[in-house]
Amino acid sequence: MRPAILNPLFAEVTDLKGVGPRLGKLFQKLCGPHVVDLLWHLPVDLVDRSFRPKVAEAPEGHIATLTVTVEQHQKPHNPRQPYRVRCRDASGVLFLVFFHVKGDWLERQLPVGASRIVSGKVERFNNQTQMTHPDYILDPAGLDSMKLIEPVYRLTAGLTLRIVHKAIEAALARAPQLDEWSDAELVKRRGWPAWRTAIAAVHAPAQPEDLLPTNPARERLAYDELLANQLTIAVLRARSRKRTGRSIVAKGDLRQRVERALPFALTGAQRRAFGEIAADMAQPLRMNRLLQGDVGSGKTVVALLAMCDAVEAGGQAALMAPTEILARQHFATLTALAKDSDIAIALLTGREKGRARTEFLERLAAGEIQIAVGTHALFQDEIAFKDLALAVIDEQHRFGVEQRLQLAAKGHAVDILVMTATPIPRTLEMTAYGDLDSSRLDEKPANRAKTTTSAVPVERLDEIIAAIRRALAKRAKIYWICPLIEESEDSDLQAAEARFSELFQIFGNRVGLIHGRMKGPERDRTMAAFASGGIDLLVATTVIEVGVDVTDATIMVIEHAERFGLAQLHQLRGRIGRGDQPAACLLLYASPLSETAKQRLSILRESDDGFRIAEEDLRLRGAGEVLGTRQSGFAEFRLVDLAAHADLIPVAREEARLVLARDAELESPRGAALRTLLYLFARDAAVRYLRTG
Repeated sequence: MRPAILNPLFAEVTDLKGVGPRLGKLFQKLCGPHVVDLLWHLPVDLVDRSFRPKVAEAPEGHIATLTVTVEQHQKPHNPRQPYRVRCRDASGVLFLVFFHVKGDWLERQLPVGASRIVSGKVERFNNQTQMTHPDYILDPAGLDSMKLIEPVYRLTAGLTLRIVHKAIEAALARAPQLDEWSDAELVKRRGWPAWRTAIAAVHAPAQPEDLLPTNPARERLAYDELLANQLTIAVLRARSRKRTGRSIVAKGDLRQRVERALPFALTGAQRRAFGEIAADMAQPLRMNRLLQGDVGSGKTVVALLAMCDAVEAGGQAALMAPTEILARQHFATLTALAKDSDIAIALLTGREKGRARTEFLERLAAGEIQIAVGTHALFQDEIAFKDLALAVIDEQHRFGVEQRLQLAAKGHAVDILVMTATPIPRTLEMTAYGDLDSSRLDEKPANRAKTTTSAVPVERLDEIIAAIRRALAKRAKIYWICPLIEESEDSDLQAAEARFSELFQIFGNRVGLIHGRMKGPERDRTMAAFASGGIDLLVATTVIEVGVDVTDATIMVIEHAERFGLAQLHQLRGRIGRGDQPAACLLLYASPLSETAKQRLSILRESDDGFRIAEEDLRLRGAGEVLGTRQSGFAEFRLVDLAAHADLIPVAREEARLVLARDAELESPRGAALRTLLYLFARDAAVRYLRTG
């Protein structure tokens, strides 16, 4: 049960005075449905209303607070035109401008002859000074009711700053004094205020420095959120350690057969990672391991070796991929690698219907299929394994935690290996995947050729097309990546379909098109033709970002590269240079470039180290975008800036470990405060696990 002291914070936001159902929906869209969500909605800027010049001296574009006398109301003849109120002081005239005015409220607010204080942004229009919809219109006697320094919050359509201020003030009035949950010595050393003081302080910034993530109040709240995160992970980890697994030990005959058939030698990193996985599988505890490696580092081979051991020990294995195109790619790769080992491998996606699907289900339930490859279709209710021993989940960040658990529930004490080709920065690894043990593939196969990367302005498009003509004459395989499927009225991005038709006019049938809205069989035919048939130049959207493997592809053009994230550009680039031929990636950009875009393209030209690129991507974009947290099942941070607060993560991790070592059930007075912390950050599941073990 949530502690009663927190109930006012977990009431619906519509419980607050002045927030009805309409505003409630807007607040839910802005920050969340509960009162506590308003507390986590931190200000992003300040408005200083202390500047009080004369009208003639008020600079354009600045916030100013002016004292004026109302002279005249200029009502429009056409309701679409603005309503103007002429005011003045000793130095000059100020027009107050309003749109969509109804009734007589303006005449009551601004009676002719009255003195008024108005505050808002000063504008110049037709050589006249004006202020459109002032933020404040006050009788001089009411000046004290206006805050001279005001926080500015992110808004959504339909919410004004005044409405958000009132709601947050009402939410702060509900914030209780809570017992301290953090280590007292740490709080003292860092100079952090108590929680109640900190939450009030972050919503009352007095100067720009108060908005920085290093401000003591902001840092304290970020640490609270990290501590809740690390405590949850530590509880989950302790729970998974208690759950009995099965010991999977094999002689390695199947594995050795597969390894002998490989066209390359395993890297040291692959051998090390497989050793860690095999050691986990041999334990009588459930494996929960993350295998991360850069594009082309050979994760699929490592996973296959682990699946071979599971099969040799008498069990079944499953490999789940987020898209049909990737599932089919894995199926083709595994089938080729295991062709001499007599392992029965089968594929199930949403496309398999009727008799083919029924036959798959029957063979799987009978144990005749030893390795099942598929999409989300693999964890549907009617899917039954005879004895699922190992589940491999590729591109883990595309699945929620629930889906991971659903697949594991298909067997008894299933070992889980999750893989990602998006290298995860250490800080994110600790916060998002801290319940998993981790293996890294940080080497690439020795026969891989170098890929050179260049940034080219879009004005040189003719030169690029000429270079492609020369490359096609030498039978090169080329990707051309576009960010959109079709032209959009509000976007200047070149669409894949438009680019395809232009290139088709130049190169004819050697050009193909692939995007996410195409039907599966049509996509497969196009990919097959690109891999081995008549298509040599493939125009594609980011559907090819993950897992598509055409060894002969050596050139990639990425159009509007400045619009892609750093990690995504690196993923796309990883589709070329997979053989022994040198490769080239051309980043086509439109000027002018923002500073962030310049840094992004520069880093990509300098480095092909996915782990370094992941760290830089986190620095430039933040955690939410890097992980795609909306899909990942990873709770998005509200108060933590992972780049600025990275040094707090190991501190929170160590504190969580020590707390649980001393008080595993959180039953002491400090344990009770920590339970409150978990509820405060909606980590209710962790408290349930504490109770149930």
